[in-house]
Amino acid sequence: MKNLITAVLMTVVTTILLGLIYPLAVTGLAQAMFPDQANGQLIRGADGTLIGSRLIGQPFSSPGYFRSRPSAAGATGYNAGISGGSNLGPTNQKLIDRIKADVERLLAENPDRPVPVDLVTSSGSGLDPHISPAAAEFQVPRVASERGMIEAEVRTIVAAHTEGRQFGFLGEPRVNVVELNLDLDRMQPMKQ
Repeated sequence: MKNLITAVLMTVVTTILLGLIYPLAVTGLAQAMFPDQANGQLIRGADGTLIGSRLIGQPFSSPGYFRSRPSAAGATGYNAGISGGSNLGPTNQKLIDRIKADVERLLAENPDRPVPVDLVTSSGSGLDPHISPAAAEFQVPRVASERGMIEAEVRTIVAAHTEGRQFGFLGEPRVNVVELNLDLDRMQPMKQ
């Protein structure tokens, strides 16, 4: 009987300690020390409306915007509730056909340049908000033309949004498409 009482008390104490106190303490510390990160790095407009997150890609279809990587998350893509890749192998005809169609569409926009691979392949999560600097450079002529800007101006904005490797050696340089497009809208809004 004594062992049973000890076991029940230990279960109650560890449940309260590790199931309530510890998570509340960690959540409180995160909110106090890193509120932006703890709340998903949300982006709000000047009027306070929620625009999106720096961590989740969004679909941009207008020619005046930089486009993200293709997404296989959900039926229409970029569904954070159904994050994941397509799980199609490199010999799957559906994947081959989609990539060929994407390459043809991109070459129609910019016929004299090789298409960067990240503009035709989706990330593992399908929600990656970043593209490579090469993918951004590939899109500069289209975006500049649609916005009535000089390509050099657009390249300067892209350069300002290019992030280097994390800690100087992890990952690859990248451009956050959501932040880049928002900055373009602030500097040179699209004409309606």
